[in-house]
Amino acid sequence: MTEMVFRLENRIMNRLQKDWNQPVLWWNDEWWTGRKLADLAAVCKDNLEKGGFGKGHRLAVMMPNSPMVLALSLAVWSLGGAIVPINTRAGVPTSMGILKLVDPFAVILGTEMDDLQQALTDNGFPWYISPLDSSLGSLEGRPSQRGDEELAVIFATSGTTGLPKAVPLSHKNLLHNALTVFKELTELREGDIFLNVLPNFHSFGFTVAGLMPLLCGMLQTILPSFLPPHRTLEAISHSKTNVLLVVPTMLTFLLSSIDHGAPKPEGLKVVISGGDRLNMQLDSRVKEYLGVEVLEGYGLTECSPVVCVNRSYEERKLGTVGPFISGYQWRLINESGEDVTSAGEGVLWVKGNSVTSQYFRDPDKSADRFQEGWFNTGDYVRVDSDGYVQILDRVTDIIIVGGFNVYPQEVEAILQTHPAIEQAIVVGIPHQVNGEVPKAYVKKKQGESLTPREVIDFCKKHLAHYKVPRSVEFIDAFPLSSTGKVLRRMLKKEAASNV
Repeated sequence: MTEMVFRLENRIMNRLQKDWNQPVLWWNDEWWTGRKLADLAAVCKDNLEKGGFGKGHRLAVMMPNSPMVLALSLAVWSLGGAIVPINTRAGVPTSMGILKLVDPFAVILGTEMDDLQQALTDNGFPWYISPLDSSLGSLEGRPSQRGDEELAVIFATSGTTGLPKAVPLSHKNLLHNALTVFKELTELREGDIFLNVLPNFHSFGFTVAGLMPLLCGMLQTILPSFLPPHRTLEAISHSKTNVLLVVPTMLTFLLSSIDHGAPKPEGLKVVISGGDRLNMQLDSRVKEYLGVEVLEGYGLTECSPVVCVNRSYEERKLGTVGPFISGYQWRLINESGEDVTSAGEGVLWVKGNSVTSQYFRDPDKSADRFQEGWFNTGDYVRVDSDGYVQILDRVTDIIIVGGFNVYPQEVEAILQTHPAIEQAIVVGIPHQVNGEVPKAYVKKKQGESLTPREVIDFCKKHLAHYKVPRSVEFIDAFPLSSTGKVLRRMLKKEAASNV
């Protein structure tokens, strides 16, 4: 492939020209043509270039999902720079830490971010408020160190330690991932309409819901927010969206909203879930309400992001995240650093065209996770004889009870078969004799009664004794990240403080 083919903006602009007078995205109750998006990107490019933006610069964007995020991305790439989408609700300290790390040319904001504006000014970052669907006008940036022109996106995260971590992905990384997923997820076709509501600062949302439709001849319904879910369901119906890209928590909200009178989507052909473990009991409810089952996948930001996915309804294995997509090498390593791939269970390491080579300007973190092109996912997995992957747990979440490994997801899966339990999260808490023991946080189904003793007795019937939770706490709502993932570490911290 030539160098030009490895540029996202070239592939996307070719598609927009092909669909110059045809719809490519749905926004605010109307369809945008390829021409309308291309024209907005051209204006953005002109304004950025006049303001001094050039090759190797980075533009930070703190905006909800919108046509402007796509247009700014195309403009930045056309000028040889990289886009840095950042969580609009990360908080001032976290945002400042990320911005100091990525050293942006300027920061583009959505509305209602007054608390951030003063902090940006105090720290010397030029900022501009942009409309979500039209040009922000002229701007001037700051002198920032230029970087690699091959970088397309830098995804920033505070990480589990609270310290900023930035994942740089190249045009080649993102193109390989998006094109491979489209080719191998055989339920998809050109002309399908994707739901683009997963946050753009998350690689699952940006790459799979935003870029992949533009690259592969599909359309997308862009919503600035998933909440309230009944509006999302209305938009799905009005735009005739037929492919949902979600995290499991979103499915729970959608089904509950339908129960309360929101329109049930018609014509859905695919529901793809990632970002967190899918409760297998939820799959049958999705089939009942939405008419299709769930194809579960798995990925990481460092992998652009998709690593595995169930490719079709005919071949899916419920309870797995499917086989590896093409282009990956993989191996399994044990706690002693030995290769245990043949045993089918261990910590997953991957290598391939979708995988970044390092963290942005952080050699220490890079050395900890990257070795000779291999990336340590930090996930403990099982790979069956057909190559289907089951995520057992994050290595950091495994509970070691008297020398025995307990995988929280296994215990949670049993708990969620109880007819009175809607959701359960299991964490390890310190224990004087065993080192750790499991504790279960349980959300009951509405109107159900249940005692901790009943929960423990239920587990004793289905689990080895060392896997049974020693304590149970009922909870009305789980703490969630901005992408709808349960913040297990917050529950673990709370549980440990109460021991």
